[in-house]
Amino acid sequence: MMGKTNLLRPAFICFCVMTVLCGILYTAAITGIAQIIFPKQANGSMITVTLKDGSKKEYGSELIAQEFTKPEYLIGRPMGTSNLSPVGKEQKDLVQERIDWWHSIDPDNTAKIPMDLVTASGSGADPHISPEAAQYQASRIARERNISEEAVEELIEKYTTEPFLGIWGEPAVNVLKVNLALDGLL
Repeated sequence: MMGKTNLLRPAFICFCVMTVLCGILYTAAITGIAQIIFPKQANGSMITVTLKDGSKKEYGSELIAQEFTKPEYLIGRPMGTSNLSPVGKEQKDLVQERIDWWHSIDPDNTAKIPMDLVTASGSGADPHISPEAAQYQASRIARERNISEEAVEELIEKYTTEPFLGIWGEPAVNVLKVNLALDGLL
């Protein structure tokens, strides 16, 4: 029968070997492969814009939402997550508060507010909204920027992605890209 000290040494060696293999070598290999094969994605899918003076500036990630609340911008989904019941009073009150906010920012818009503008995504940081949610905002943005609604709709269409292979997912509008294009940066 082995003593406790006889079991500790092999356990410690196994722990050290697995730490080096899984914690260091595997991580370094996957990071290195990702940097070679998918460098943009491995570095956060950052949107980099070349400015008029030739310098470059990063404005954010294509994959993580940025918060916009000014009426001249396309506004995305509510930020943050919650574990509220979808049929509970707290969730209902929160949705009503968001509906009231949308009515306050654009009181002339009497269209039905798309659900993704009043409910947070599962991650709480979804950078996309539905084309319907973007279209709901087009007239307000055009009015605030003193441009045609058609110009806003063209940008929305330009930065709308279709479902992967035409079957997985739904069409989605990247909020940050539309806003950068509205500012003349893309």
